[in-house]
Amino acid sequence: MEKKRIRIIVAYDGTNYHGWQLQESGSTIEEELNRCLSELLGERIRVIGASRTDSGVHAMGNVAVFDTQNRMPAEKVAYALNQRLPEDIRIQKSEEVPPDWHPRHCHSIKTYEYRIYRAEFSMPVKRLYSYFFYRPLDIVCMREAAACLEGEHDFRSFCQTGAQVESTVRTLYAVQVEEQGADLVVKIRGNGFLYNMVRIIVGTLIEVGQGRREPGSMTAVLEAGNRSAAGATAPAHGLTLVKYEFL
Repeated sequence: MEKKRIRIIVAYDGTNYHGWQLQESGSTIEEELNRCLSELLGERIRVIGASRTDSGVHAMGNVAVFDTQNRMPAEKVAYALNQRLPEDIRIQKSEEVPPDWHPRHCHSIKTYEYRIYRAEFSMPVKRLYSYFFYRPLDIVCMREAAACLEGEHDFRSFCQTGAQVESTVRTLYAVQVEEQGADLVVKIRGNGFLYNMVRIIVGTLIEVGQGRREPGSMTAVLEAGNRSAAGATAPAHGLTLVKYEFL
């Protein structure tokens, strides 16, 4: 029987997982998808993910594909799979795509959001999905610094040391700092991201907001090409992969 390739849009709360990618120890999103799909379709399934998010990072619209010989209509897979998955993982859509379609080999725009909760005291219901920060932040300065990052740049300074990549040049189409009540949301759209890149950008913007860096210093950080030039890596739990746009 001929195989077909199915694309799924995956949303998850990353709190209880050791990231997306299969690990020798600890549950992962990829592991749960493989297990539940294999049980559902009666064959060995291995998904290919678009973004391998880190431990504790959340997603509203990660993307994965898998091949199957099962006759179940592609659009029905989401409904059936959601009956088997843990409550903190849900498929938002399933559809058939060409057999050679690969989520990491397509031109795409990826959107991330990082949420910072600003208050005198932490809010328990927000603790898993935002970074609590009680010190004042200068939003105007943070926005000025964020604008320096837009466009095509070598983001080596914003990449975790030791990452294996062919190129550290990426294009950011928008880096926005928005106030949503007590939440400060950093929204970043780009054609690709390096390991921990968004979290390092946010950590550096926070230092600007505290007055520890000048907004214009972001240009010098980019030119340095060294991880030590940028700020701290913001905690994982404030980060959410919002969506993919395939071009």
